[in-house]
Amino acid sequence: MAVEASGSELVSVVALLGAGVIAVPIFRRLGLGSILGYLAAGLVIGPFGLRIFSDPAAILHVAELGVVMFLFIIGLEMRPSRLWSMRRQIFGLGVMQVGVCAALLTLVSFLAGYSVVASFVAGAGFVLTSTAIVMQVLEERGELSSQKGQRIVSILLLEDLAIAPLLALVAFLAPGGAETGMAERLQDIGIGLAAIVALVVAGLYLLNPFFRILAESRAREVMTAAALLVVLGAALLMQSSGLSMAMGAFLAGVLLSESTFRHQLEADIEPFRGILLGLFFLAVGMSLDLSVVWQNWRSIAVFVLVFMVTKALGIYLVARIARHGHAEALERAVIMAQGGEFAFVLYSSAVAVNIIDGQANATLTAIIIISMVLTPLAMIGLRTVLREGEVSLDGVEEADGLQARVLVVGFGRFGQIASQPLLLRGFDVSIIDNDVEMIQAAATFGFKVYYGDGTRVDILHAAGAGHAQAVLICVDKGETAVRIAQLLKSEFPLTKVMARAFDRGAALDLIHAGVDYQIRETFESALAFGKEVLQEVGIEEDEAEEVILDVRRLDEARFEAQLAGGIAAGRGFFKGNMPVPAPVTTPRRPGRALNEETAGMLGKQAQED
Repeated sequence: MAVEASGSELVSVVALLGAGVIAVPIFRRLGLGSILGYLAAGLVIGPFGLRIFSDPAAILHVAELGVVMFLFIIGLEMRPSRLWSMRRQIFGLGVMQVGVCAALLTLVSFLAGYSVVASFVAGAGFVLTSTAIVMQVLEERGELSSQKGQRIVSILLLEDLAIAPLLALVAFLAPGGAETGMAERLQDIGIGLAAIVALVVAGLYLLNPFFRILAESRAREVMTAAALLVVLGAALLMQSSGLSMAMGAFLAGVLLSESTFRHQLEADIEPFRGILLGLFFLAVGMSLDLSVVWQNWRSIAVFVLVFMVTKALGIYLVARIARHGHAEALERAVIMAQGGEFAFVLYSSAVAVNIIDGQANATLTAIIIISMVLTPLAMIGLRTVLREGEVSLDGVEEADGLQARVLVVGFGRFGQIASQPLLLRGFDVSIIDNDVEMIQAAATFGFKVYYGDGTRVDILHAAGAGHAQAVLICVDKGETAVRIAQLLKSEFPLTKVMARAFDRGAALDLIHAGVDYQIRETFESALAFGKEVLQEVGIEEDEAEEVILDVRRLDEARFEAQLAGGIAAGRGFFKGNMPVPAPVTTPRRPGRALNEETAGMLGKQAQED
């Protein structure tokens, strides 16, 4: 008897948690990834396995909130300026990929014997990639902020936007839909646009004051509840308007990305997101109807193979047309070759208006789920192919089994200088970098640098981060440094992590990530330069030194204010060069004042120094 029938909800919860806790570590240890672990666990405890659950659809309905919260967190990282800079990729690359793949898959379905309309629905549904799987893969590999990761995110956003017009088109293509549904469809489009405008207005003018009022109450649980309210409220608004819940959550995240409460919101949502996203993959595994697969296994196997290969071919062609490299095009084709969760919605709508029947819906749904299951395996195969295709260069070794006392990640100008004191004192130092040319050049100067990407957890393990007394993050990109710091503090919480910060914003993010020490790469050299300038223009050395100390104190005070209130805080702690005098607040030692001459030497500090 199924758990639901027994009325024991606690047993249901224990079964779900137990399945995930047992399966995921095993699959990750085997190198198969957490997603495949969740899918396999769901299949085992579902109606076609141990039959602990008989109604996976009910669980899937709740678990979709994991995808919603995942998109909210992604939105928090997508500031409006960054999203605007991606507009050409979203509406250029995204539209091209969706159009080409939809045309190819529609043709394949038509040749397989479906009607023209049913072929379009089947093909368009498979075009909608699984946002949950792809985003999870990019996050685990630390590629969300990379250029190729941003291109994939842009395409996913376009596909999420496409679900609304596709649903409208399904209703229009239904028998009798062209005659009776136009006015209703136009009304639905108007409602959807109005909902988007309402959400944008609320995000711009209401959310920040709302969270500011709640923050003054100093009740942590209220802030958590408010974060959930914003995410679920935005998702409900979009769903009620006929749009995607995930798109509503994403827009809410984007609107709050500039908020001073962004990090707090992310911390509050993260635990719910992780659990519900795992639950989503469990429910997808349970939903695989093995009876349908068994009865139609030949046709399903052929369709899965043909659909995935056809879609991958379309993605590859579009990437190459857009002048992206072979490796990136191939990787994107494999990662996005599966169908996605929004296909379930599209196929259900098609059944409701008699475009496809229940048998076709079950078959197409099984094809989508199997393609999702095969994606992690396809990525493992891709990884093997790419590694075999890599050029083997003399003097370049991959990091493996390193156990030095200090690990340096990134060996550019900064890393080279930072490593010198350690090497002069005889410390055992391991160095990794992902620039092959730099590794070869370093070898000519007597440095042994191993090839490795610090944004990958497996590379950090192989490089000996777990054995090191300290890890130095010396990469030149701020977002990459933050990502590495987050991985290190998550995987090796007892290891000392010291980081190079690209600018003030990166320094703040590094502190939030938990690093033990950070320094802005230009700060000390700029102070030394400023001191020399003061002396050259006639200021005595002792007085110049006092001015530099004042600058340090002002900067420290401003930095503390920004840690609490965001990058825009602490404006009173630096002096600009406007003609109107402005007060400068500085922390001072007792009995010492900041004179006008000293204050006048401070100059304007930019937001990023």
